Amino acid sequence: MKTILPFLLLFFCSITYSQTKISGSVVDDNGQPIPGANIIVVGTSTGTVTDFDGRFSLSVNQSPPFSVQASSIGFETVISKVTTNNQTLNFVLIEGTSLDEVVISASRTPERIFESPVTVERIGLKEIKNTTSVDFYDGLENLKGVDVNTNSLTFKSVNTRGFATFANNRFMQLVDGMDNSTPALNFPIGNLVGMIETDVQSVELLPGASSALYGANAFNGILFMQSKNPFDHAGISAYYKQGITSQKAAGDNTYTDFGIRAAHKFSNKFAAKVNFGYLKGTDWAANSTVDKNMEGGTRATNVNYNGVNVYGDIVFTNIRAASGGLGVVPNVNVSRTGYNESELTDYNAESIKADWGLYYRPFEDDFEISYVGKAGTGSTIYQGTNRYHIDGFFQEQHKLELKNKNFFLRGYVVNDKAGKSYDMEATAIQINRAWKSDTQWFGDYINTYVGATFGGATDTQAHAAARAAADNGRFEPGSPEFIAAYNKSINDPNLITGSKFQDASTYYHADGNYNFSHLTDVAEIQIGGSYRKYSLNSSGTIYTDKDGPIDYSEYGVYTQIQKNLELSDALDLKLTGSIRYDKSEFFDGFFSPRISAGLTVNRNHNIRASVQTGFRNPTTQDLFIGLDTGAYVLVGSAPDNLDRFSRTYNISAAGQLAGQPATIDQTGRAGYTNSYTATSALAAAATNNASLLQIANPSIIKPEQISTAEVGYRGKFKNLVVDFSAYYNMYKDFISQGRVISPFYGTVGDNSTSFDAIKNRDYQIYGTYTNAEADVNSYGASIGLSTKLFGDFDLSGSYTYAKLDFDQEKYPSFVTNFNTPEHKFKASFGNTELFKNFGFNVSYRFSDDYFWEATFGDGVVEEYHVVDAQINLLVPSMKSTFKAGATNLTGKEYTTAFGTGFIGSMYYVSWTINNL
Repeated sequence: MKTILPFLLLFFCSITYSQTKISGSVVDDNGQPIPGANIIVVGTSTGTVTDFDGRFSLSVNQSPPFSVQASSIGFETVISKVTTNNQTLNFVLIEGTSLDEVVISASRTPERIFESPVTVERIGLKEIKNTTSVDFYDGLENLKGVDVNTNSLTFKSVNTRGFATFANNRFMQLVDGMDNSTPALNFPIGNLVGMIETDVQSVELLPGASSALYGANAFNGILFMQSKNPFDHAGISAYYKQGITSQKAAGDNTYTDFGIRAAHKFSNKFAAKVNFGYLKGTDWAANSTVDKNMEGGTRATNVNYNGVNVYGDIVFTNIRAASGGLGVVPNVNVSRTGYNESELTDYNAESIKADWGLYYRPFEDDFEISYVGKAGTGSTIYQGTNRYHIDGFFQEQHKLELKNKNFFLRGYVVNDKAGKSYDMEATAIQINRAWKSDTQWFGDYINTYVGATFGGATDTQAHAAARAAADNGRFEPGSPEFIAAYNKSINDPNLITGSKFQDASTYYHADGNYNFSHLTDVAEIQIGGSYRKYSLNSSGTIYTDKDGPIDYSEYGVYTQIQKNLELSDALDLKLTGSIRYDKSEFFDGFFSPRISAGLTVNRNHNIRASVQTGFRNPTTQDLFIGLDTGAYVLVGSAPDNLDRFSRTYNISAAGQLAGQPATIDQTGRAGYTNSYTATSALAAAATNNASLLQIANPSIIKPEQISTAEVGYRGKFKNLVVDFSAYYNMYKDFISQGRVISPFYGTVGDNSTSFDAIKNRDYQIYGTYTNAEADVNSYGASIGLSTKLFGDFDLSGSYTYAKLDFDQEKYPSFVTNFNTPEHKFKASFGNTELFKNFGFNVSYRFSDDYFWEATFGDGVVEEYHVVDAQINLLVPSMKSTFKAGATNLTGKEYTTAFGTGFIGSMYYVSWTINNL
């Protein structure tokens, strides 16, 4: 009895506690129901969402009177008062414009896009439902001013305002406040291990520098992906997509993508959710046989052929030098025969991801404690210095966060594992060498060439005979010998003898922010800061960490003051000032200020201007890489990194005849202290003219800086919405990567001994990381227009202009990697309610041609025109949306970068259940 009585008392107390029941509906101004609208008791966290019929019911532990708010993205918010129990509330929400949508990213505080001090793009639930792309992440490519470079089917790289490669470390990507850059690679890998579609609440994107609030990595833009909170979005939702990918090189292949979200609000104090997503398809095959050296021809006509998507043929030598200077041997470079990419990968594209969260509100208000965990694995292709098969890559994140509307404090850890990933170029090289060493292959080539020449063969005939003899017995793709050599290489993490990446790097991050607006009416004041510690652990396969992990850290603090001034009934002025200080343990600290002003005229027009500076610290690769790519060795320029890369080299016969030792030890420091520019050294060797040599000796790297000015206008003219922005960027100490040649003997500048080393090919080519002396600037503008036609048809379009301001003639060997088209145009036309519950959307994208520069290779990306389309049907009785869509409807294949597979078409149907 003593045990039962307390429970009985608790039970009777609970049933006598005051409860108010309310119900009702939410519709738009045309009387159509609004599914997924938020219903919140004002001043509390108690709430629910409407179902597919726009209806809701809610029990509130509160006695009337109190107020209830109804809101939905793209509509104006409405508040009604509850005065009695069992009251029915019928909300009518008036549709707003894209400028009325609320964003948080621009100022770290809620504000309408219309009033944002800087350019911001956003997609929400409505845009995700109506996107013509196959998923929400691909849909980012329809945003104004945004480039989405397709690395592979499951790895897309988002960028704004130029200066991008697939290793886009100038751009930051946050998922629920967590940076999802990989610790090993130090840049985002798209949505490979990101979010599933039914858990996406909103996506916001800030183009350009955002260092004043977000630190060093937000140098050229930042993407925010926010998931649904289980307190606001409970229930089970799911989607299933089935279709095909169609490409000339790979054919027609099945594509499957599904995900499920389960969330439950156990009480006003506790809620939880879990998500799971799976995607499987066949990647865009890359099969370009264009000569990467730009010497032209094919393997049959070019003895030094190096195909773009042919690997192993990067290994070459000057056969006259290799012969000891025999006059009968021509002074030409000859490369080994390589393997096609399709022979080195299975093109499997796969993504498996899951996340879970526990959310606790101890006081039943907006104060929340949460734990979130994320894990994902996948297979894709990544193009960096070489092409890499990312197989079984794994990344996990764990976050603990405390927050309410005035502050947040969170800490998280990000860890990755490379899985069975490998370098396809290195794999091809090792397969060739497993069959026959480079020395033996070139020896066979030279001996056969000489014999054929003495036998009366022409030069072309002699080269053909030499390659046939040298390749005799070569491992054929698919043969047992080929498979054995392939498996041996991809499982060997020693990049001298194998091609496997081995990594288990980690970073730890903490950041916090406090908004004092509830304490003072003078201005909105925020302060915040962050701390990050890296622990690089690639076992010497990527970084120079073969003797143990490399640890280092950085931190930053910032403040922002924002003031609204009502100048008159028709004029409002919003002033914002921000400044941040960041410090890496390797460099002096930097201040990043931002000042902006926004003038609102007659509530429908906003003019804004801002100036800011930003910076980015050298990445983990810039500092600590020590990677042999086959063509050259990448050596990061952290002071204690230069001597950690060390190798013993064999000296040529010619060098030994001149009195040099048989072997010599050289460290990566030589690339920075005793080197010529690669272009001048190769030109000098080819012409036997030492006067062409130019000393390189690049400086040790330091942070890159940017100063930017931006103006913009947002306005409403009846049904027409205008959003315009223009910017000018000025870069200082632009971080760049150069190619240098370090002789094994002699001192650069002596023009004798060091030149002999160059002529004898007794040297190492290094990829070095430094800062350019050149002034690099860029400028551009974007304008977006949207309106409604014929009542309910949505029409929008945008144009973006981007231009590099750089004197290429003055610095002919300097590479900026600007990599963005000068002109882009995008448009969409659709209707969310063409007739009852049926909608459609068609989008168009144009990009003019541009020149792509990257470590993998340089080349023209041809202009392209892409049309995507979808139709969708809402079935309220099934709480379902059915969708059929196609991307690249014209079927004309295109690329967004040099060296990748051509992008074909995708056709799919999908079924989404209960996605509110």
